[in-house]
Amino acid sequence: MRDDDALTLPALLLAAGSALVDSIQAGVAARGFTDVRPAHGFAFARLAPSGATVSELAAHLGVTRQAAAQLVDELVTRGYVERRPHPEDGRAQLVLLTERGWACTRAADAAAAETVGTWVGVLGQERLRALRDDLAKLAPAGHLRPTW
Repeated sequence: MRDDDALTLPALLLAAGSALVDSIQAGVAARGFTDVRPAHGFAFARLAPSGATVSELAAHLGVTRQAAAQLVDELVTRGYVERRPHPEDGRAQLVLLTERGWACTRAADAAAAETVGTWVGVLGQERLRALRDDLAKLAPAGHLRPTW
């Protein structure tokens, strides 16, 4: 691979990721969730399986515990999450998605599927599947972090 290609690839990957986030955000807003931003979606991705503590959410997002607590306060106020006593740690609280949070998550999933559907139109099913498989080999396993 030429140096020019090696330098172009990261920019293209980042641009594709940014376009995906922008498209999901637009789709979520079109579905009536106009008071969330992409950082909320990254938080929802961590909370969706079974909730998380503020400290776990902070680690997932790559922010301080104070910043994560502020984000949780904002989401509680907007009705997307709730705090409950942690079932295994009496000192901690578990942050869980509410029905509104789950509905927003479903809206984001639908918007992501629509976006990827347009990619099928550009690349074709076979090439898109190959791209997914190749990216799975390169991308580290684990959580997604917003690009603040």
